[in-house]
This record gives sequence, C-alpha cells and structure tokens, in this order.
Amino acid sequence: MTTVPEYTVAATAAAVAVIALELVVLRGGLFRRPTYWVAIGIVFAFQVPVDGWLTKLSAPVVVYGPDHNSGLRVPWDIPVEDFLYGFALVTLTLALWVRAGGGSASPASRSPQRTSARRAPGPDG
Repeated sequence: MTTVPEYTVAATAAAVAVIALELVVLRGGLFRRPTYWVAIGIVFAFQVPVDGWLTKLSAPVVVYGPDHNSGLRVPWDIPVEDFLYGFALVTLTLALWVRAGGGSASPASRSPQRTSARRAPGPDG
C-alpha cells in the first residue's frame, strides 16, 4: 500500500483553493496585475536562498519525512511543495488585501477631486 504524500496534497490543495477563491469569489483581478507577479518574483527570489539553505540535503536544518512529500526538489534541494505553499500564502494575503480596498487605485486617483464648481454664498453673503 502506498502512502499519500501529505505535504504534497496539502500544498497543492492550498494553491488550487487560493486560485479558485481569487478567480471565482473575490474576483479582484490579482492575476492580471503586473505588480502581483513582481511581488511573487521578489518572494521567490528571497525564498530560494533561505529555503535552499534550510533544506539542503548535505546539512539540512529542516528535515522532511520522505513519505510526506513528492521527493521532487528544485533548485538547491528545495522541495517543490515549499513553492506551492509560499505561492498560496502570499497570494491569499494579497487577494484579501485587494478585496479590503488596498492597492485598488493609484495614489493620485485616491486624492480628493478638486472641482471648479462655485460654492453657494454663506450666511455672510
């Protein structure tokens, strides 16, 4: 009997659930924003050296049970599930932030609009 790799299933399910949540429920257009993809790139750029050092097979700080993940490691011995988990975590946070009103407009468009409409005279005329 083969065991189901728990971390693989959980990380994949989390990524799929967050994608579905954004596309079906929240509908914030997050995946169409270049700034989102830049943020994901920044996260992964920092994740690779840190996670690579923590999970390197030559002297691991964090040890994964071989029955709990797929065994697929890219680059520097990082379990592929770590990338799925990181993607789900950051994407959920950003999707909820956008839903709450953050990042929905540029700073210039959020400033109060000045109008040239005349004000009604006050009590003093």
